Amino acid sequence: MEYVEPVVGIANCLGTPVCKYLQYHRKLNDYVRNFKRIRDELNCKMEDIELQLKAELLRPLGKIPNKGVENWLKDVKEMIREAQVVENKVRNGRYLCRACNGKLVEEETREMEGFLDKAPNATEGLAMDGPSAGLPLPTSELVGEEAGMGGVGKITIMKHIHNDLLKQQRFKRVIWVTISKEFNVIKVQDDIAAALKLKEDWPTEGDKLRRAAILSEILKNAGKHVLILDDVWDKVSLEEVGIPEPSGSNGFKLVLTTRLEHVCKYMGCKVIKVKPLLEEEALILFLNKVGPNIVQSPTIMPTLKLVVKECAGLPLTIVVVAGTMKGEDNPLIWKNALGELKERIGKVEGVEAEVIERLKFSFDHLKDKQVKHCVLYCALYPEDFEFSKDELIECWIEEGFIDDMGTRQEMKDKGHVILKKLGDNCLLENITNVFGQPHIKMHDAVRDMALSIISMNPRYIVQAGLQWSPGIEKVSLMYNSITEFPADVLPTKCQLLTTLLLRGNPVKKIPYSLFMNMPCLSVLNLSFTKILSLPNSISELKNLTTLLLRGCQELRDLPCLSMLQELKKLDLSGTKIEEVPKGMDMLIKLRYLHLEVFTLKEIPAGLLPKLVHLQHLGFHEVNLKTSLKAEEMEPLKKLECFTGLFEDIYEINKFISSMQQSKKNLIKYSLQTGLAIFPHRRDKRVTIGRVHNWEGELIIHPIEIQELNIVKCDYLRNLVDDNSSFKNAIDLRIYDCKRIECVVSLSSFASSSAHPFQSLEVLELSALPKLNALIMIDAGIGSATTSTLAPSTTFSHLKKITIYSCSSMKTLLPHWLLPNLQNLEKISVSHCDEVVEILGVATSEVEEKGSDALIKFHLPKLRELRLRKLPNLKIICSKSGVMVCDSLQLIHIIRCDKLKRIPPFVPLVGNGQPFAYAPPSLTIRSSTEWWESLEWDDHPNFKNVLQPL
Repeated sequence: MEYVEPVVGIANCLGTPVCKYLQYHRKLNDYVRNFKRIRDELNCKMEDIELQLKAELLRPLGKIPNKGVENWLKDVKEMIREAQVVENKVRNGRYLCRACNGKLVEEETREMEGFLDKAPNATEGLAMDGPSAGLPLPTSELVGEEAGMGGVGKITIMKHIHNDLLKQQRFKRVIWVTISKEFNVIKVQDDIAAALKLKEDWPTEGDKLRRAAILSEILKNAGKHVLILDDVWDKVSLEEVGIPEPSGSNGFKLVLTTRLEHVCKYMGCKVIKVKPLLEEEALILFLNKVGPNIVQSPTIMPTLKLVVKECAGLPLTIVVVAGTMKGEDNPLIWKNALGELKERIGKVEGVEAEVIERLKFSFDHLKDKQVKHCVLYCALYPEDFEFSKDELIECWIEEGFIDDMGTRQEMKDKGHVILKKLGDNCLLENITNVFGQPHIKMHDAVRDMALSIISMNPRYIVQAGLQWSPGIEKVSLMYNSITEFPADVLPTKCQLLTTLLLRGNPVKKIPYSLFMNMPCLSVLNLSFTKILSLPNSISELKNLTTLLLRGCQELRDLPCLSMLQELKKLDLSGTKIEEVPKGMDMLIKLRYLHLEVFTLKEIPAGLLPKLVHLQHLGFHEVNLKTSLKAEEMEPLKKLECFTGLFEDIYEINKFISSMQQSKKNLIKYSLQTGLAIFPHRRDKRVTIGRVHNWEGELIIHPIEIQELNIVKCDYLRNLVDDNSSFKNAIDLRIYDCKRIECVVSLSSFASSSAHPFQSLEVLELSALPKLNALIMIDAGIGSATTSTLAPSTTFSHLKKITIYSCSSMKTLLPHWLLPNLQNLEKISVSHCDEVVEILGVATSEVEEKGSDALIKFHLPKLRELRLRKLPNLKIICSKSGVMVCDSLQLIHIIRCDKLKRIPPFVPLVGNGQPFAYAPPSLTIRSSTEWWESLEWDDHPNFKNVLQPL
């Protein structure tokens, strides 16, 4: 009974009935169990939908999430993050707080249940708002007059047809599948199944016959579909794949592109030939590629027109030859090129051979022999393979096509010069992959040209099965479905072999004898295979310089590598090894070592100081067992690219100090202490995690930082930047630091020329209980106005502000700071109990202008304003304030019950009716109850303007 009176008193204060309050108190454990169950269920639901979306986005023809799904996912992520805060609060709660915690847990549980009820249906939720038949494919501009059929190239035409079919919405789905020369039934079946969204019913493994039966049955009942088979080189058995015969009854249409007319006839297709470009069209395309200075030369034009004629109206040869002659202003060289083209074409018969000869013209005009090797190397990879630029350049470095230079960066720069040259000559294509990243691809016709050159050299084998000969130098069997090396096909003598590429084969075991007869082998690529181990015979490869085992997820141990004394590059990332291979301390020529291995138990002391030639070094950033000491790193004077975890902040400071003293110029780095996981966004990043007792500055010596992450550093009150370490920071994230009061303290900069965070674009602040301002003004700096003290460039590039669970903050952005924020695009504030206003005005400013004066808040690039669970938020900006935000697209408000007013918007141009205006693309998302509670006394017609939004 001694607890009843205080409990009743607390309950009455909170306005909760005593019986309910006692129920919260007594049944807290039940509430918590239910809370956890619902949270886990919601988390699973979110992960399911995210995985489905991720699978779709990996395929060009997959659906994309509609706005409802995107918004649901964003809100649920915030909800789950909040649930973690609630769980921590309950875990640390005192006994008398049980009832309060019970109430809190029940409220959060109800809200999570609401999200579960509103979870999008996985099938319907993935549909696009627009055409749902598929995604448009990137295309080049059509050239030609005859309804797009004037010889623009088969693939370009089909991409335009594909996109037109999507726009017309006549078919339920338009499916695009690339066949290529290396026809693979399993791959084609998987591509079609993915486009049809087959998941639970689709066997990822199994015999082709069963998969074909399933696919055929689904396609027969799937309604009106168009299936485009691109780049067919031989007769395709529709029955073997599981493609039903098209008919009027099933509404199914089949289209294919091929270079071979007999393939169309065999498959019963109506043949539509793609004609070459007309002479005038070909000339226009050539002139667009060759450059304006050539177009204006009257002495070159007659010869140029004859060169275009020799291209026979074929777009690919036109752009390749034009790229070769780009910028060439010598008439004699043009005449020589014309003669050479005529001679080449006269030597061969057949359209394919003529195309190859025209492409060889461009290849032969590459003056640098090493650049030619770079082109031929790309043909060793499968057709349509997409390289990242860095990946391809690394391959060229491994093969020795780029001369050894002073630094690895110089070699990479040389690689980028080669890429540009080959891009200008149209021998390689610049593309964008499905993740929006720049990649490189070789056109299949250019690859044919390269393979024709390789075929004349019996020392190359590309995708030809396990056929070995004594004179071969390079063998590429990548993605060739090799599962084993039978004894009767193992090589007996490969004395000249330098390159063996086995990447992407599901092979599990490498025979001991495989490496016994390859004394000159230099490059061995076993990445993304299923090997469990390597045989001891690897020691026989005395000339091996590159060993690639990236992504070998079954690999758990390696033999001793001490005999591989020529090894320069070793990539073990993504393997499951637990120990560093024995003998690694003998590999003193190593320049590239990637050990991003989570299972690694330790880095032996004394190993790294022996590898003094290392230029690239990478470790797993969240494997605490592989944390480093600065003294181990100090001898690595040539290091240019480094990713690693240090024991503590002292070791990071010591390492940075050694960088300064030795003038070590790291070009790309990620330095970390403590456990903190963030996606890599920038080349130069520092992550400080879980530092509680450090009393020194954050960084001793200034280094250039583009991304700074600070997690659980309770010693920190603000970021000290006297040495401008953060001048170039682009991303800043500060999470869970108990003492931090501000990001920038004006007292630190009042007499300094430093401009902190002048390049900052992303600012994320989370779980900072004492944070009360982004920029804090020290009362001791005098009577100067705030605006004159704030560095004008601080936050001037800021695009996104996210504030979460900062319980002391009352005003997010003071009015005087807004001139610095003209590039701000997104504001997100949630779970900040004390926030009263988003855009604040100083009392002195109101007094100066008068209480009725109109105060404009200029944020011209603001696109999103998200406010969630701000119980004390009363205003977005002052009552006399208006917002100038013509770019605003979304206002999203959840559980901000005291907010009763949306500020009026003023158009940037003209203000005839300033309070009856809304930004042109604005959408408002909120609950109906909140919307109905808003007050419109000052501007009653404003509600009518916003109501439809």
